[in-house]
This record gives sequence, C-alpha cells and structure tokens, in this order.
Amino acid sequence: NAVYMPDRVMFVQLKTGHNTDKGPAWISVVSFNRSWKTARWHGKTLHRWTGMFDANFYDMETEEEYWISGPHRDGQDTRYSSIKATIDEDARAAYEAFLAGASLPGRERG
Repeated sequence: NAVYMPDRVMFVQLKTGHNTDKGPAWISVVSFNRSWKTARWHGKTLHRWTGMFDANFYDMETEEEYWISGPHRDGQDTRYSSIKATIDEDARAAYEAFLAGASLPGRERG
C-alpha cells in the first residue's frame, strides 16, 4: 500500500473534454504519495504523467486528464481563461488564509 504524505491544498482542473483551460476547476485537498507520482483526490487515484499536452496527472480508471498545481495568491490559476475554481469546504479555511498572506499547510518554506 502506498504511503501518502500530508495533504496539500491544490488547484485541480479537468482537462479532458474541454478547450484549453475551460474545464471545471477546484481548490481542493489532495494527498500525494512520497514520490509525488500518485495523487488521491475526490475519491480518484491520479497518476503523474509528463507526456500529455496540457495535463500533468491522469485517472487510470477513466483516462481523464487533470492539471494539478499549487494555487496562485492572485487567483489567476488558469493561464488562458477566467474559470473560477470551486473551493472545497475542507480546503476553504487554509485557502482563505493563503489569500490573506499565510503559507499553505506543508508549504511554510515555499
């Protein structure tokens, strides 16, 4: 069984089936394994893959592609659209503190 590291508040966007940066997006708590190659999110297991055009993780079960990255304090998480992320309730307090200038949990050193 994979050992998962502390949860991180991340920006997650679905890429499959949507034009560039137009897919639904979330500010969510994501669990990564020790090598950062596997992420658990919303009941899905996502695997890092570098060979995709506009995504960095994919769901082996559904083949959906996702972009996962640290959120931006200015809210500009998508490069080419103004999609607003849904903020999951379990991530809200940490994300709002981050927007106000605090470090994200697990990112105190950058």
